[in-house]
Amino acid sequence: MSELLRGTVVTPSGAIDDGVLALADGRIAEVGPASAFPAATLPAPSERVYLPGMIDVHCHGGGGFGFPDSDADGARAAAAHHLGRGTTTLLASLVSAAPEKLLERIATLAPLVDDGTVAGLHLEGPFLAQEVCGAQDPRYIIDGDPALLASLLDAAGGRISSMTVAAETAHFADLARQLSAAGAVVSVGHTAGDYDTVAAALGTPDGPVSITHLFNGMHPMHHRHPGAVGAALQAAGEGHAVAEIIGDGVHLAAGTVAMVFATVGPDHIALVSDAMQAAGMPDGQYSLGPLEVTVGGGVARLTTPDGTPGAIAGGTSSVLDVVVRAVRHSGVSLADAARAGATTPARLLGLKDRGELAAGLRADVLELSADLELLRVLRAGEQV
Repeated sequence: MSELLRGTVVTPSGAIDDGVLALADGRIAEVGPASAFPAATLPAPSERVYLPGMIDVHCHGGGGFGFPDSDADGARAAAAHHLGRGTTTLLASLVSAAPEKLLERIATLAPLVDDGTVAGLHLEGPFLAQEVCGAQDPRYIIDGDPALLASLLDAAGGRISSMTVAAETAHFADLARQLSAAGAVVSVGHTAGDYDTVAAALGTPDGPVSITHLFNGMHPMHHRHPGAVGAALQAAGEGHAVAEIIGDGVHLAAGTVAMVFATVGPDHIALVSDAMQAAGMPDGQYSLGPLEVTVGGGVARLTTPDGTPGAIAGGTSSVLDVVVRAVRHSGVSLADAARAGATTPARLLGLKDRGELAAGLRADVLELSADLELLRVLRAGEQV
């Protein structure tokens, strides 16, 4: 099957205003300006905009289902929800839980990794800091345990792609070595560590390093106490780590998103959804692992006994939503936002066959209107 797409084609180096994507056999065969193609073969010019499929490295669910608690069919439905909204690759994120529960979730989700429904698993915990646990159940947060991690990695059989670990947890260096040896990203987050502790942690792993949702799950930066935020911005700015940011207008202000792009650049940013089961659903009652969540006005917060607003409990957006918001509200160029939504996450995960609109890569393509409304999703050249 082959197809020619004509419109504004967004590549990592910038947008081709009248560009063409030639697709064949599930791959991108050629990319370039329309003037480089035989005129007789071309479709008419259009105002369509073409982006690479989004890659979400931090997603707990959507469409009414969650990876931490749904059965395999529910987990497939959660992945399908995000696929229909432009996320052609995602990690299934878990939350802190008892060891037996984590092993059960790994067994449930393993077939989804094997058939490509999800690209891998992301463990957000249990080796986190209770002080900044956010929407993680503190009952299941424990000190770093290399033996437990070894059992999880063994059970997963190479399917764990990333794990969030607090910088100050016990045995951090050992945990980082285990994760890097298993080919997983070491993601530092939910940490109350000071600047020196977090900087040292970010410099420890031999493999790829990220920062779990920068600013969230860590103390605010102070000019005399830069803390985790300061260490993370420095590491990302120097190119040693990729900073996740949830630019959904709830977790971070638009100006904060603009500042991070200007400070560290899109090659060191992964825009993420941190979505939970309520993504794409009406306001109401939901869950995130063992915790109850109330969604009001599209904002997910932990349910509290007295009805006061609890901690933010994940997101209800997609990565494409976050990309478009970065353009509209933070002044980020579409090319830079797409790099942070697809290209940088692909490189972080070592996925060399996707993440940008370039010849030879898998044809994961999003077709948008001129005002950036999603019209069509292609995954490996097939419309979903």
